[in-house]
Amino acid sequence: MRALALVLVAALILFAVYEFYLKRMPTSDAGTATTQAINLTGVRMDLLQIAEAERGNLALNSNCVSLDELISSASLKVSRSGREGYTYEVNCTGGAEFQVVARHAPAPEGSQIRYPTLAIDSSMQVREVQ
Repeated sequence: MRALALVLVAALILFAVYEFYLKRMPTSDAGTATTQAINLTGVRMDLLQIAEAERGNLALNSNCVSLDELISSASLKVSRSGREGYTYEVNCTGGAEFQVVARHAPAPEGSQIRYPTLAIDSSMQVREVQ
């Protein structure tokens, strides 16, 4: 009888660990699924690479160029214009100002998954935009 009680107590402790630590893990962005963390990290890294290439181009040529021009001129090591449903675009706002935006198609109706729109500008800070 004592062994059965120990097994039940151990099972209760394992369930509590599962419930509080594994099931309720923090997400990288509010409203996103835990499984999206890897994709969102990759998108952030791509945005940083694109912004660094744009800053390098601005330093050399004094003008902002599109993503396709960065890829074709080999200024950018990333050869794709998106990742896991996200697409990237470079918006030039005159002078030495630019913004790189990563957008995803909206989630299906009724889905609890949210796809944040991320952006980086000449300040080199990735942030969520509306």
